Amino acid sequence: MRYKQIMQANAFWLVLLFVVDGFFAALLWLANAAAFAALVPVIFLATVLLFSVICVVIRARDKRRKQAFLSFLETPDKEHEELLSGVLDVSKKDAVCILGEVLREKQNQYSQAQLHLCDYEEYVELWAHEIKIPLSLVTMILDNRREELPEEVRFKLDYARSRIQESVEQMLFYARLKGETKDYLFETVDLNSCIEDILEEYRPLLEEKQFSVMCSVEDGTVYTDRRGIHFLLGQVVSNAVKYAGKEPRLYFTAQKSLRAYTLTVRDNGTGVKACDLPYIFEKGFTGDSGSDRKKATGMGLYLAREMANDLNVTLRAESVWGAGFTMRIEFPLIEEKSDEMD
Repeated sequence: MRYKQIMQANAFWLVLLFVVDGFFAALLWLANAAAFAALVPVIFLATVLLFSVICVVIRARDKRRKQAFLSFLETPDKEHEELLSGVLDVSKKDAVCILGEVLREKQNQYSQAQLHLCDYEEYVELWAHEIKIPLSLVTMILDNRREELPEEVRFKLDYARSRIQESVEQMLFYARLKGETKDYLFETVDLNSCIEDILEEYRPLLEEKQFSVMCSVEDGTVYTDRRGIHFLLGQVVSNAVKYAGKEPRLYFTAQKSLRAYTLTVRDNGTGVKACDLPYIFEKGFTGDSGSDRKKATGMGLYLAREMANDLNVTLRAESVWGAGFTMRIEFPLIEEKSDEMD
């Protein structure tokens, strides 16, 4: 294909050569008609061979230029700049020099930005871990001296602790999802125990809204990362709490098919408008589904989708405005293979 492109690009010169050959063939015919018949095929054949050789040379030169250019783009140092200049025309060497200086400057800026980003991520993770110390202290006080605190004060502290812990976990997982390295540990996970942990973690918020929780998950064993799926479920439950309606209910059900295990989390809250539903996983999207969503950050379901992508889990959202929200979490089934001995 490359030869065809070269021939098409230089077709003008081939036509010009044939015109010149025709002119000299005419002169030859006028000078010696007998030699004309013998030499004309040779002349035209030599022209075709010459043009073919030129195309081969051009292709080889273009290939060297392309390789030198790609190497220069990958490593725009002085050495690769000189190698590229060596295979280009003199008129283009100044442009290569300017391009090299710009690329090296951009590369330095990129390296500095990467360094600052790494420092920022380390600081955020360090801060999130440090803030867990006072959170643990509050939790210990609430657990050990719960009876000594007035019920209203105890409830408010428990509520505030749950909200702060949720925000810290969200920040940590955001840094984890955007980091270059990810420490997932895939193992067999019991979804029932995960659901119990989530319900205990969100207990103050669920009690504050007076939720009724129903869970009927049988054979809830999947192969995934425990912390990741714990975070994902937490974001779904958090959304149910934020947009709860009257007499709020939360349902956990499961269904197993030949290819997937589907965990369904459903609530009877305000739901999402049909026009907003396709965009609920977009970063920062809050939509127009009620005044409560205008106060939201639009990060919860975005992070849930990012986590699902990392865990090879599929999220499917369904909703009827004013009649609740449903999230289906599909886990692919892993075929177990056993070696049989004869």
